[in-house]
Parts: sequence; structure tokens; C-alpha cells
Amino acid sequence: MASKGLPTSLEKVRSSARAVRSQGADSGFAKRPDSPQPVERTETGNFALFRSDLPSSDPLHFFIAARWELMGPVMLMMMVAMGLLSVSYPGLLPSACGLVAIMLCLASPIFARWEQALHHTAWQRYPLMLLAVAAPMGIFGFGTVRWSQYSPDFDLALMVNSFVILMLVAAALLQGRTTSIIGATLALWSSGTFVSRSFGAVVLLALGGCLALYLGVRQSRIARREADRLAEREKEQRRAEELLNEYEQTGQGWFWETDRRGQIVYVSPRIAQLLDKPLEELEGRPFTSLFVLQGQQQESERTLVFHLSTRSSFQDLSVRAATDEEEERWWSISGRPVLDQFNNFMGFRGSGTDLTETRKSQQHVTQLARFDSLTKLANRFQMSEWLEKLLNSPRIDSRSCAVFLLDLDRFKQVNDTMGHPAGDALLVQVADRLRSTVGNMGRVGRLGGDEFQVLLPGHHQREGLAHLARRIIENLSQPYSIEGSRVVIGASVGISVCPDDGTTSEAIIRNADLALYAAKGGGRGRHHFYDEDLHSDAQERQQLEQDLRDAIAEGALELHYQPQVRTTTEQITGFEALLRWNHPKHGYMSPAKFVPIAEETGLVGQIGEWALRTACRDLATWPDDVRVAVNVSPLQFANPALPAIVTSAIASSGIAPGRLELEITESVFLGDDNSTEAMFSSLKGVGVRLALDDFGTGYSSLGYLKKAPFDKIKIDQSFVRGATVTGSRNGAIIASIVSLAEALGMETTAEGVETLDELELVRKLGCSHVQGYIYERSLTAEEATRRLEEGLIAEARGPRSARAARQTMLRKVVLDHESHSYHATIRNISRTGALVEGLWNVPAGTRFAIHLAENCVVVAEAQWCKEDRMGVKFARSLEIDAKGAVVFTPPRPPREKKETAVLRKAG
Repeated sequence: MASKGLPTSLEKVRSSARAVRSQGADSGFAKRPDSPQPVERTETGNFALFRSDLPSSDPLHFFIAARWELMGPVMLMMMVAMGLLSVSYPGLLPSACGLVAIMLCLASPIFARWEQALHHTAWQRYPLMLLAVAAPMGIFGFGTVRWSQYSPDFDLALMVNSFVILMLVAAALLQGRTTSIIGATLALWSSGTFVSRSFGAVVLLALGGCLALYLGVRQSRIARREADRLAEREKEQRRAEELLNEYEQTGQGWFWETDRRGQIVYVSPRIAQLLDKPLEELEGRPFTSLFVLQGQQQESERTLVFHLSTRSSFQDLSVRAATDEEEERWWSISGRPVLDQFNNFMGFRGSGTDLTETRKSQQHVTQLARFDSLTKLANRFQMSEWLEKLLNSPRIDSRSCAVFLLDLDRFKQVNDTMGHPAGDALLVQVADRLRSTVGNMGRVGRLGGDEFQVLLPGHHQREGLAHLARRIIENLSQPYSIEGSRVVIGASVGISVCPDDGTTSEAIIRNADLALYAAKGGGRGRHHFYDEDLHSDAQERQQLEQDLRDAIAEGALELHYQPQVRTTTEQITGFEALLRWNHPKHGYMSPAKFVPIAEETGLVGQIGEWALRTACRDLATWPDDVRVAVNVSPLQFANPALPAIVTSAIASSGIAPGRLELEITESVFLGDDNSTEAMFSSLKGVGVRLALDDFGTGYSSLGYLKKAPFDKIKIDQSFVRGATVTGSRNGAIIASIVSLAEALGMETTAEGVETLDELELVRKLGCSHVQGYIYERSLTAEEATRRLEEGLIAEARGPRSARAARQTMLRKVVLDHESHSYHATIRNISRTGALVEGLWNVPAGTRFAIHLAENCVVVAEAQWCKEDRMGVKFARSLEIDAKGAVVFTPPRPPREKKETAVLRKAG
């Protein structure tokens, strides 16, 4: 409630209402103190309706005054005075008249109580008035006139003066009761007329009576209007008092008033309760003592002290209450200066409301507007605000900063397989780890989804930023426990630095985003600094995305098929469908380049359904004992409509369900919840076969094999590659996988077999099927059909063993042969040999000592020579580092067994 809405005087309203209540009762009757008789309340417009006790001296409604009995002693004194002044004694009749008049006046309280018992509009009140007021005056006047006639010494002037005095006393006692005064006056003065019986006097008396009647009626109307006005005023005062009391008692607000010195004159009792102080103690204290003003941030430049000192009005000023409560309490106060009729300052008067809940709501709204509701980290708006504040710093050297953009790897799979509640729980744990990793070095925020941002103020060395990025990736890649399941995700980080990579927030964020995309494109789980070349890469990716959409719309995607051969019979049992895209400009593109784009843009579902229907349609033209395997992405697997799509593809092509094999990766088990089991059950209900693809390269748990109804396990080519190399453990891993599959009643397929040595190894280890270049490269649908027409027998064709990996270089070396030295250049090198350029027509079998580096000499033998190039084979394999690069160090000599010294105990 604003102060301008307060009454002119709060205390006046309160005192008036208290006076009214103190006189009232709760009954439906109004009583006067000297009359126990109840008077029933009247309708609206009756003054007594709004007052619980009508005073007996009310001149507006009662003809007979409570003090009219005093007129009796006055009449007695007037008779004594007239007798003394006229030196005469009244006769028997004047004395009797005086006695009767005095007795009637003394009986006025009885008449007043009778009148109180009547309604104020009842006609019976008028006879009572005539009997109690007019009759005594008329009888007294008649007696006085007769006295003046009988006594020759009684002066007429004495009688007139006596009547005047008597009327003055009557007017004073009747207290403005016009009707009663008129009646008393007419009765007093008419007595002489009746005695004299003069015609003129009678006429004058009649005229006076008419005038009195008019004045009485007029006064009655005036009295009614005045009564209505007073009733309405008191009604408004009572309503105002009730509203003010309710306003205070319900805690909606409170009122205050100060004097000209700023000391409290009035304050609502509720404030005293909140401050835990007696109300009397607060009165007289400074108004500012109710608040905590020091150290308080004012929303306006003009504080409470300013307004009080300048005597200016204020509205909705927020102040903190000086309470002893643990939780802060805030008030909103309004006030205005109070001036008297001479414009002298008298103090302040105003109101206040509790602002605590409003401030809490405002803080909550601010929390929602500036913080992420799930992780409690800063949101995109606040992170942008912080970055802008840094970049707009007055000092140039304070504008340096670094921005990390983070994206969680495989989070979408968790969200799709385990549900959004599990994804939210994972985001909360990620936020906690990220916050603890960054610590006080910078600020952490969540931009939305699985995207996070780190802002590091100040200048930082790139080595330090790279170290922090590696720590973030390492910490976020540790396993999580979500709803009792073990979940593993990763993170990719893009880094941009100000001012090296931009000076505006838009440039910094854009470049960090480009670096993030480069990090994800480089294999995920790594960090990448912004580089100018990333702009062209981003444009290339955008163009590639558009080309991919056009290819889908135009049907430019292709399916190629690579045979799967049974190792025992070397017969083709099926094909794996491989996605291919013949780009109009770049030719055939690797799926590793465009499939991630399809996953990110949501096109993988559309492509997957097309591949499934196309493979079934091609399979329908092949022999019945040939199957086809189609890859199913985790996003497709999470789609509840997948069984219906598979059923529709099978039905439209007319193939047996058992001829279709769906290859599923381990990542679908990140959730391992009921929906995953239900999906497996639905697919097996359709009748298709299920194969576990890329076994051992993803989700590191074997528990899912107990429930998942797989028919086949596919051994990833990373285990096959290098399995024949001496000292490799891949062979043992393949043997373990085969044993596990046989124990579970599953077939095995070794992928990526390219050499005869690898074929012999996987066949020896028990793999049931082989897939790779050793039998056939991928074929188009037409080529696969022609291949099947030739028969199902497959023939292994390929090199005996795989050539060691080669490292391209241009390295100057010296070759010693007998007593001659030759300068040449190594073009590429591996652990077992090299391509040497610079010597012509070297016969095969020629031996050289090649100086690769200082103190690093290897013996090599020429294998072939063409023009100035020859291939040499090292007599002993070279060392390689962890990255597979050749290390130019002297070969380690073979260890020689030494005789072990026998130590004997002396003595």
C-alpha cells in the first residue's frame, strides 16, 4: 500500500473507530447509559444502525434532553427571584402552576426513557415532547401571567425578562433540539395570549405556530441528512479501521509514522514482534534503527537516509530488516512527508510490505535465467556475459583468455538406450568432475545438451592449456555408475585463445567450435587447438553434408557386398552389405568420412532403412542358402519401430527371415536395460539372425553375452592384423574369442584376412568363417550375382605374408660394399627392409653395410633393382617406437649365456 493512499490522519481514523467500538455491543439493539430499555436498530439511513449505543443527549433523534430536569430548579429560582424583585407573593394558582411545571421537569428522565424505547420516527414521541418540554413551559408561563395580573406591583418588564432568561436556559439545556426549543418557546409565550384573549395576539400566535411548524419540518430533514452523513462517515471510518487492522494482522503490510526529528511515533505491533522488542521501546527510536543499512547494496542511488534528510517522498524502497532471524528479511517501504496547514514539516508517514518471498522468487528467476537448472553450472547466457566482460576490459592485457568447448562422446547412445533420466544423471556427474578438474583456474558452464564450456581468464601457455585439456578428457573418460550400470563415455575438446584466434566473442566461440569439430573428426577423445585451416575444413564438411542429402534424395548411394566364406568348406555362405558413395567430384568416398556426418545430422536412420530394404531386395535374387548381413547403428537399434521396419523389408522382398543377419555393435549395451532386452526379443521373434560386430573393441564387459541371443561373433580386423608376427598376442586373443563363442554355441567370423598366413592362422584357431581380401574384395550387386552364378566355391588368392608397415622419408645414407662407399637416399623404410634410390644396375643378392645414423649400421641384401631404385632386406629387424616408427639405434646383439658364478659360504 502506497503512502499516498493512507488517510489524512491515521491516528484520527483509529481513535474514531476505537470510540465507536467502545460504545458498542454485539447485540442488535442500541442502548443509552441511563436507559436500560432496548431500541431495535433501523434500516440503512438510521444513524443508530451504525452505533452500538446511542447517547441520550443526541439532539438529532431525541426531543427530550437528559439534563432537562435541571429546568425544574431554574423555574423555582425564577419564581423566588420574581417574588423578591416585585415584593409580592404569588397566589394559590400561580404557585400551583409553578409546582406542576417543576414536577414535570423533574420527571423528564422518565419521559426520556420512554422516548428511548420508541423508534425515532414514531408519532408517540411528539406527545411526550409536549408533555415533558412544552407543558412545563406553558404552565409556568400561565402561572407567571396570572401572578402579574393579581399583583399590582408585578412589573410587566420583569415578566418579559424572566421569560427571556428562561428561554436561554431552555435553549442551553435542549442542546440544539430545534423542535423542542420551538415547542418550549411557543408554550411559554402563548400563555399570555390565552390569558389576555386578544385577537391580535391570537393571530400572531397562529402565525408563530405556522412558522414553528415549518422550521420544525425543515430541521427534521436537516437532521436526517446530517444523521445520514455522520453515519456514512463513521461507517467509512470503521471500514478503514477494519481494513487497516486486517492488513496488519494478516502480515500483508504495516504502517509507520515519525516526528520531525525522524523518531518513531507509531509503528505496527507486528514489526515489534518481528524485531523481538516491546512496542514501547521502539517508540522514540530513530526510524533507521529498524533496518540494516551499512554495507547494503541499494537498487537506487537515493537511499533511505537521503530521502529522510531531504524530506522527499519515496516509493518501494528495498531495505533489510534488523531482525535476529538466521534468514535475511527484506522490506519494501514507502513514505511521504507530513505538513500542517502552514506547510511546516511534521514528520513522515508511510507503509511497508514484506519483500522476502518476492526477493526469493526474483533470485529463483535469476537462477533459472543465468544458471543451468540441471547441473547448477552457468548457462550459455552467463558464459557469454563473462566472456564479453573479459573482452571489453579497459586494460588490453586483461583481455587475454582461453575458451574450451567440450562435447561428450557416446553420450547420445547413453541417452537413447538408457533413457533421459539416466542421461540427466550422467550430465550431473560430468558437471561435478569438470568443476573439480578446472577448480579456480576458470569458470565452467553448460551450453545445452552434452556441450560444456570452460573460460580461463588471463594469458596461458599452450602447453598448460593442452595439459588441462588432457586432464579433463582423462577425468571425464573414467567409468560412471548410472542406475547400477557401468557407463563409459569420452570427451573431445576444442580450444581457442584470445587474442591469437580472435578478439570478439563471436570469433572466439566460432573458432573453438571449429577446433572441437576437428578434435572429434580426429578420432574423438582428444583436444585440438584452433588453426586457420579449420575454416576450409568446416566449409568442406558443410558442402559434404549437403551433397550427402542430395545423394539420399537422388538415390546415389550404393550397397557393395563382400563374401563371407566358411573355413572348412571354402564355400560362400553369405555377404556383408557395405555402404558406398560415389561422389560426383571426389569419386568413391570412405564410409569413415561421411557416415559420422550422417550420424550427427540424423540421416543415419533414413540411410539404414534404405540399406536394409535394398539388401533384402538383392538377397531375393540369390540362392536360398546364401545370407546377407546388414549393419544396424545404435540409433537404429534404439528406435522402437526397428522390428516393424525389418518385418516390412522381409515381407516386401519375400525372403526367409533366417537369411537376414543384423550386425550390432557392443555400444548398444551401454544401457543394458529392459528396453535393450525387449529389442533383442522382438528381433529374434521376427526370425532374423544376430551378429555381434567388432567384438572386443567397444564396451568392455562380457556380461551381456549371457542374455543377448547372438548367433555369431565377428572378430575385428585389428586382432587379425599382425597376428602372424612373432611375439604378437593377437593369436591368443583370437583363440580365446573362438573358445568363448563355441562354449556359447555361436559362430565366429574373422574380418580383414588379407594374407595366406593369416588365413591359415584363423583356420587353425577354429574360426568358422573368414571375410577379407584374401577371397574377394567388395562387389556391386551385379558383380555379386555373377559371382554366385559361377558357384559358391571360393579360392584364396593373396600374398603369403603381410609386408611390414613402411615409413616414407628422404634420408641420405652411405652404403659400403667391399672397399667402396656409395651415397644414396632411402625413400621408405620398415623394420625389415627399405627402398634405396641412387644406385644403378645392382645385382640381386649384393650385400651392403648401410650407415643409417651415427653408430647405427645395418647389413642389408639387395632383393631387386630397377633403374636407380632397389629394394633391400635387413639381416636383422630394426627397433620401432610406441607409434610404430623406426628407431635408428644400433641393433641389440643377441644375449649370450654366461656362466653363473657359484658363491660358497666361507668356512
